Amino acid sequence: MFPTRLLTLLLCLASINLLAQRTPIDSSLMLNWEEYDPPSTLVVPETEVTHAKFPFIDVHSHHWRMATQDLDLLIRQMDTMNMGIVVNLSGRGGQALKDIMDHVNASEHKNRIVCFTNIELRSIDEEDWLENTLKQLEFDVSIGARGLKIYKSQGMTNTDKDGNRIRINDPRIAPVWAKCGELGIPVIIHSADPPSFWEPHDENNERWLELKLRPNRKRDADNPAPFETILGEAHDIFRQHRGTTFISAHMSWYANDLERLGQFLDDNPNVVVEIGAVIAELGRQPRMANRFFEQYQDRVLFGKDSYKPNEYPTYFRVLESDDEYFPYYKRYHAFWRMYGLNLSDEVLKKLYYKNALRVIPGLDASLFEE
Repeated sequence: MFPTRLLTLLLCLASINLLAQRTPIDSSLMLNWEEYDPPSTLVVPETEVTHAKFPFIDVHSHHWRMATQDLDLLIRQMDTMNMGIVVNLSGRGGQALKDIMDHVNASEHKNRIVCFTNIELRSIDEEDWLENTLKQLEFDVSIGARGLKIYKSQGMTNTDKDGNRIRINDPRIAPVWAKCGELGIPVIIHSADPPSFWEPHDENNERWLELKLRPNRKRDADNPAPFETILGEAHDIFRQHRGTTFISAHMSWYANDLERLGQFLDDNPNVVVEIGAVIAELGRQPRMANRFFEQYQDRVLFGKDSYKPNEYPTYFRVLESDDEYFPYYKRYHAFWRMYGLNLSDEVLKKLYYKNALRVIPGLDASLFEE
């Protein structure tokens, strides 16, 4: 005979199951982790920072259609932010750069807009590649280029005629870095991507949400090579060409490890860094970051990367204020809150313009007279 207690238990479970099926679920409670982003109830002083305290130079900006861009509008936007000079890294080179420079020089703003040139690596196997590239660099500088920009694709996805990845420290490119030193122009290199892109896409990855929303950013260990390998190839260039000034973009992806970044700068006196796209890393470690900027105040430039005027105030707030616990403007980049570094005026001036005036030739220093 079926045990009475067991039968009673089964009947209870069946009743609970039926009740659950009939109980409507509150749709307001059906949230996933990506959607959960409540405003903070913390009440602390807030500083509205709409423009930089001092005029600044953005050394990392992209304006792909500058040859036809409305430069009057651009300058009005810059003035609103207190941006003195914008550096367009997307000059392309050759005739494309000349078209940009002609457009800029025909305007009233030629002292406010600076361009870097670019080179093509995918034709590196051609017999006259080096000769033509060096000639292009000389021409580009003669018409106003103030530096050379190397994109991350040029050390990651560009391949030669045999389909092999072109390492940025390929010996065939070495004369280009030497030529830049000879011409007195800096080279800004974007090497690799955030290291989290190479790590497993699991609960331990700080960029989990970004990789879910942008799955094409996820990389395997050999896609196209490990993070440390790709970054190390750029660092080889820095060591081998001490006579050339390099700007390592995005703080060389060491903004989450400022002690390591400091050691990197100590080892490479011909290298400076810029803060484009890593402000969220700095804003979550205000005391450590403040100490870093004090110690390496001559080695850091202001950069933003993507030119979106509404995003600059977050940079100013992190760098200038002592605000606490405020959000970044892209949650999938940084789900954490940030804090102001409260940098001193002298450090701010070096970060905003003094260091760039020293590193990039031919900038109009009169725009920043105190």
